[in-house]
Amino acid sequence: MATEPHHGDEAADAVRAAARERLRAAVIDIAPIFGFTVSYALTHRLTVALVLALAAAAGVCVYRVVRGESVWRALAVLGLVCVQGALAAKTGEATNFFLPNLVMHSVVVVANAVMLLIGRPLMGVVVALITKEGPGWHRCPVRRRAFVKGNLVILAASVVMLAIQLSLYLSGQAVALGTADAFGPPVLALALLLGWRVYRRALDGHSCATNYRMNTETSLPLERALP
Repeated sequence: MATEPHHGDEAADAVRAAARERLRAAVIDIAPIFGFTVSYALTHRLTVALVLALAAAAGVCVYRVVRGESVWRALAVLGLVCVQGALAAKTGEATNFFLPNLVMHSVVVVANAVMLLIGRPLMGVVVALITKEGPGWHRCPVRRRAFVKGNLVILAASVVMLAIQLSLYLSGQAVALGTADAFGPPVLALALLLGWRVYRRALDGHSCATNYRMNTETSLPLERALP
């Protein structure tokens, strides 16, 4: 079955819009990290930095609730900053404020790499879940290879960011680590957009039943599912 061109265009536009929304959300969510990093760089006082980080997290929480976004997501951001603050306060090490993010990033990178090795690129799995198309994409070798290529872009960006963060954490450079942590989400959002473009280019006009369904159903689900 041939896929009408405008369906692919709609899917691509939806992903670009979703990536921009993810980028916007990332900029908002890094406010606590930014507050902690800037205040610690200026004062070198952990207590001051933690207070400002918690205040910024509370502000983000209120902002999201006022906008009508998920209360649980808003509370999750606040809860994460509380955990980060508790770790830094207990150890007296500013770098430990970023440890939870570092652990989560490491888990995602390892899971992404493992899924790629077993022939189930995480990008394909996530898109299939969003569009509710099931595992049909994996039966198409062209789409599978395209997802692998797109996923490699995302994985490469994640590995580079993780390597930088680990190096800064182990060397105890709190301000530099905070800067890298703040830039992490926007960089990964851009990598997601680039990975999708690589996937679309790798398809090179290929069409199959599952690809047709994805193209016709991607727009609204992607906008809802990608934060």
